[in-house]
Amino acid sequence: MDGAKDEGLDTIVFCQKGRETPYQRFDRIADEIKILKKFGDMSSAKNQKMLRDTNTIIVPHRSLTAYLGYNVIENSLKVPIFGNRALFQAEERNNKKNQYYLLKKARIKYPKIFKNPKDINRPAIVKVQEKKRKLERAFFTVTSFSDYKKKSESKIKQGIISKSDLKNAVIEQLAIGTYLNFNYFHTPISKNVDFIGIERRLQTNIHDYNALPAKQQLELDIDLQNIEVGHTPASIRESLLEKVISMGDKFVATVKREYSPGIIGPFSLQSVITKDLEIIVYDVSLR
Repeated sequence: MDGAKDEGLDTIVFCQKGRETPYQRFDRIADEIKILKKFGDMSSAKNQKMLRDTNTIIVPHRSLTAYLGYNVIENSLKVPIFGNRALFQAEERNNKKNQYYLLKKARIKYPKIFKNPKDINRPAIVKVQEKKRKLERAFFTVTSFSDYKKKSESKIKQGIISKSDLKNAVIEQLAIGTYLNFNYFHTPISKNVDFIGIERRLQTNIHDYNALPAKQQLELDIDLQNIEVGHTPASIRESLLEKVISMGDKFVATVKREYSPGIIGPFSLQSVITKDLEIIVYDVSLR
């Protein structure tokens, strides 16, 4: 929205009641604030007509897909979107042409997938969502099948995750290295893939827990989670930029073939750089 104002565009923001204060306080970025009882009301016939009448283009992010749902966005939301709305579902790991499919087609390395928990024979991460807060992650690490059983049963008993969500979870080999998000921008009207920057996730409560000395970590008996609360800028050594730029080019070319017309707007390849300077992509953001 700040960028839209820099370009001289009018802006509208939809807020769920109780979350409007930041936009009221930083009023330069929002010409109009629409306060809703719930986010899903954004797709009502009345609001859609208002958006069309004001010649509005929706800039999508994670909350749009979470609160409106893919079916609404793809079939019922009759408002232009800055992005490829058919592509959003590829972020979901249970989708047939998901991010693993796209990474494989692009020949970009991603972590080994354990289809059966009994096959776990090295450090792995179980990617499962929280039971109550569907937007939040309840990821946990394991080293064996017995470790998986012990930790998953404990989390189910505590009400952190559900059996059904665990059944649909993806188990990836844990990539060890430095975690960096590589951010890009692409539009079909250009042949270039712009590399626009790097950042790192800030997650609670694991982020600063990892900064504690090992002795103190062993003394603490707490459940660790990966709830994203922010980001911090980062940089990368110049000799690795060639790989990063090439990776973005290959991914864009693949998505264009699989989800025509391809990527419209920003995307991120969330990666790990290993000690051998190999880049492994463990997650993809497509908006």
